[in-house]
Amino acid sequence: MAHHVIVIPQYNDWEALNLLIEKLNLDVAASTLAATSLIIVDDCSSQDAPSLTKFNGKSVQIIRLWRNMGHQRAIAIGLSYVADQYPCDKVIVMDADGEDAPHDINALVLASQNNPNDIVFAQRTKRQESLLFQFFYGIYKLVFRQLTGKVIAFGNFSIIPQRRLQSIVRVSEIWNNFPGGVIKSRLPYQSVPIERAKRLAGQSKMNFVSLVLHGLSTISVLIDVAAVRILILSIGMSVAALLVIFLVLFLKWINNASPGWASTLSSALLIVVLQSFLISLFLVFMVLQYRTQQQFIPMLQYKDFVEKVETIQ
Repeated sequence: MAHHVIVIPQYNDWEALNLLIEKLNLDVAASTLAATSLIIVDDCSSQDAPSLTKFNGKSVQIIRLWRNMGHQRAIAIGLSYVADQYPCDKVIVMDADGEDAPHDINALVLASQNNPNDIVFAQRTKRQESLLFQFFYGIYKLVFRQLTGKVIAFGNFSIIPQRRLQSIVRVSEIWNNFPGGVIKSRLPYQSVPIERAKRLAGQSKMNFVSLVLHGLSTISVLIDVAAVRILILSIGMSVAALLVIFLVLFLKWINNASPGWASTLSSALLIVVLQSFLISLFLVFMVLQYRTQQQFIPMLQYKDFVEKVETIQ
């Protein structure tokens, strides 16, 4: 039986985490659970940890971080720790709040067995958030697709084979966004349709501001592609504006346009051309700087953020 490790990042979500462990004990197939370990990445919680519910799998460890790193970086640290210190066959990433339902692990495990070399994500077919949140989330996915040419319909809930784990922890982009990093890495991945569950306890920390920051962090992973697309759009706007300026000047030359109107429109379009040129210039230098920067490799530097690792059972 393959040895699985479940990595769960959490920040002040102990109540939901205990309920999640109970559901893991009940909902995960017995054969899978018996060969599964649990690693909790405590993202420097400000609340004291209660006694955890007994996990019916192999073992439980808690990685304590020196400071709050944020959800995505906590995932990167947890994956790096497993790749470096914890031999296993596959790693499952899930959230502590219960929105990643434990019974769906069985579907991920089955999909991974059928495609042993691929990272398998849970593709969200239905979400439980408000209609307003879903509306803005849809806008985020549309903007992401237009800027990067990629479709993202999944989050962190996934299963990673050991071979791909060793590769993904050496991808610097997972430090900002795990799913985006997988897309950027060009490692083989696929998704299975899974409905998002409801939070088990407490209030969601995801709000409008968090959604915007999450969207920006995802797009930043593919900033070079996004920058090139914005550059092409800026050049297209400049060309279109210049063509209109020439048309206005031509109409003025043949006395079919009033001088005041022609001058005003030409000046406005000239401003558009100059702004597009400046945007293009800025994006070129930004991409060049991004490509020359020394990259952060989670696997090599994750230990700097780990205070201690506690073995609970």
